[in-house]
Amino acid sequence: MSFSLCIKLTRHLGWRTEKEGKEKRLKQAKEEAMAEIDQYRMQRDKEFRLKQSKIMGSQGNLSEEVEEQTQGKIKELNGSYNKYMESVLKQLLNAVCDVKPEIHVNYRATN
Repeated sequence: MSFSLCIKLTRHLGWRTEKEGKEKRLKQAKEEAMAEIDQYRMQRDKEFRLKQSKIMGSQGNLSEEVEEQTQGKIKELNGSYNKYMESVLKQLLNAVCDVKPEIHVNYRATN
């Protein structure tokens, strides 16, 4: 019997050669590994989403707190502005309008 006829006969009868069996086992192992990888990836993705939602929830509270502090500071500054505006304007106008001419200390007469 020739070699090619022997191979055809083994395939026809459902027998597998050693190489075909090895290829099938490798393919099956690869499929199992891909399934494990996908399962692990889904698990890690789920954990990531949970952590992200916890962090984003706490950041939402922080942004509200910062917004409240900002509004409080703005009200405080507006109150301070309204309280001192008139006195500061009076001091400024007095400094500008009440001119007192004086000779500068570094001035030297050149005669």
